[in-house]
Amino acid sequence: MIFNEKRIPIIKIRDYLIVSIQVDMHDRLAIQLQSQILEEIHRTGAKGVLIDISTLEMVDSFIGRVLSGMASMAAIMDAAVVIVGMQPAVAITLVELGLEMPGVDTALNMEYGMEMLEKRLNKD
Repeated sequence: MIFNEKRIPIIKIRDYLIVSIQVDMHDRLAIQLQSQILEEIHRTGAKGVLIDISTLEMVDSFIGRVLSGMASMAAIMDAAVVIVGMQPAVAITLVELGLEMPGVDTALNMEYGMEMLEKRLNKD
């Protein structure tokens, strides 16, 4: 059986990777995305990753842990991660699950997320 696995595009702009999740996220895709992002950080030397999750209506504990783990792994590779566009229902679910996401910065939208990355990059 052949699966037509969706790939989430990763766009490099200056020192940043921009990832806009426009499909339903499932466990396998989350792991694949994590690998893709880490490979792109290594390949391009990106110093920041902006992940737009504004279309996600639901994030379970596994996806939350993958996002948190991705931020930790990116930090080890000297790249900051900012997650933008979190819907209220997603934030409520993550809090109700007791899922903490240390090392993950969040912003309301892509504009604020880019500002966060730029401030962080200019501090170093």
